[in-house]
Amino acid sequence: MPKKYGVKEKDLVVSHILNLVLTGKLRSGDRVDRNEIAVGLGVSRVPIQEALVQLEHDGIVSTRYHRGAFVERFDEATVLEHHELDGMLNGIASARAATGPTPRILGQLDALMRTLRGAKDARTFSEAAAEYRRTLNEEYAGPRLHALIRASQNLIPRVFWMTYQGSRHDILPFYEDETAAIHRHDPDAARSACVGRSYLMAQTMLAELFRRRVFTAPDDVSRVAADPLEALTEAEVVRAEPSLAL
Repeated sequence: MPKKYGVKEKDLVVSHILNLVLTGKLRSGDRVDRNEIAVGLGVSRVPIQEALVQLEHDGIVSTRYHRGAFVERFDEATVLEHHELDGMLNGIASARAATGPTPRILGQLDALMRTLRGAKDARTFSEAAAEYRRTLNEEYAGPRLHALIRASQNLIPRVFWMTYQGSRHDILPFYEDETAAIHRHDPDAARSACVGRSYLMAQTMLAELFRRRVFTAPDDVSRVAADPLEALTEAEVVRAEPSLAL
């Protein structure tokens, strides 16, 4: 595979392994084949080891002495837990913002809300939503909270939301509620909006994983997307940063 300039090799390996997990090519308990990754991606063992250290820290894989790295439990509960953590952790920063919003932050959030409301496509909405989260987290989250938020996002593939056409309709109300809560200095409501948004995202992602038969779907799960990712190349997935395909 040709090298992708501007992307760290470690991040490319992380993306690749997560993509294997999210597409069902690697399942709970499966061993991660380092040799296959090295050949397939054209990278050395060093970035592979760095990627596995990060993924173990994030709870995606576990390493066993002299045996290798294995995929941790990956099921419906795991996906729900990652989203639950993401909502709670982002909610901490949002609640802090509601406790002490500054005119500068309020102005930035209002500008981003105008972009979110006017977004004509899923990519524009997703990029504005990511900037909204960065704005709050950079201002109100310390280094430890930042690290935890990054870890919680590993199983929340941004590339999916950049192609899922229902994102604006489904998710915009939560950003409206969160922004209004910050304006009126209501930390509980700001936190609740974050948790509600993450829960909805979890349900949408699970429906897609059921549809793709990564998980065994209940009979009443309906199709939520018209295969928005199947046409994406791996290069496009990597550029989507944080480079997680579904």
